[in-house]
Amino acid sequence: METEQPGYLDDKDDLTRRLRRIAGQVNGVERMVEDERYCIDILTQISAIRSALDRVALAVLDDHARHCVVAAAEGERDERTAEMMDAVARLLKGR
Repeated sequence: METEQPGYLDDKDDLTRRLRRIAGQVNGVERMVEDERYCIDILTQISAIRSALDRVALAVLDDHARHCVVAAAEGERDERTAEMMDAVARLLKGR
């Protein structure tokens, strides 16, 4: 089920910046492994990446709830809510 425009459109630039920063962090972890850095330092960076991804996911979820669920037509709200809760369950399953 798609809308004419995604709910995160107003936050697209911020989300893109965050994702680029995360990609840089992932590249940094790769370099740390190549450089045989201390395990705990690598794990600390992985934890930071997970946190950053969680914040991006939460921002997208918030935009989806406001734009795609709350603003949905009356007959679509239940389906959109179920869809959103399925997405939340998938996010939490990875934890």
